[in-house]
Amino acid sequence: MKTIAISAVKRTEVGASNAKQVRKEGNIPCNLYGGEGNVNFFVNEIEFNKIINSPNVYFVNLDIEGKKVKAIIKEVQFHPVSDQTLHVDFLEVSEDTPVNVVLPIQTTGVSKGILAGGKLRVVTRRLKVRALAKDLPEFISVDITKLKIGQSVKVGELSVPGLTFLDAPNAVVVAVKTSRAAASAASQDDEEEETAEGATTEATAEAEATPAE
Repeated sequence: MKTIAISAVKRTEVGASNAKQVRKEGNIPCNLYGGEGNVNFFVNEIEFNKIINSPNVYFVNLDIEGKKVKAIIKEVQFHPVSDQTLHVDFLEVSEDTPVNVVLPIQTTGVSKGILAGGKLRVVTRRLKVRALAKDLPEFISVDITKLKIGQSVKVGELSVPGLTFLDAPNAVVVAVKTSRAAASAASQDDEEEETAEGATTEATAEAEATPAE
């Protein structure tokens, strides 16, 4: 998994009024958990938003006034109207302790169903997993090559070394559905078959009705 560095400043005061002032100055109040003790600090809003607005998931190397900590983003609180980032919880990462993270998926291959006119539907774009830090990939690769129209890939069918999937095994990740074009083509084929069968039946009936000379 990719790593990104960000500088932070310790908060000497806590509370709602202090948090409001921190945000007013263009920063985000944060907490760090999982280490020797909880640490209150803040990070620059613009710098942090570069991380949160990215499709990637990162390890974050926090530099809290010289103290460097490897962490992951555990929870982000947003303003319900403006979507401004209000608060962030980080979790310190230990090399020998598994962590729960949400990873994006990426599809690979060309589906047989898509080649036949079907349409790919990505049902779940991110999956919850548990793993040691060293085993966490940047994304989860889902091969769709063998999928035909009407088929899907479920969580229980995925296997990545070192990862435990936390979503329900029967949850659909991707599926190939019938598109309008494919349905129209299939309907047209059925009509042509029915027309051909009808013509054959009529020809047979006429032949049977014609008396032999």
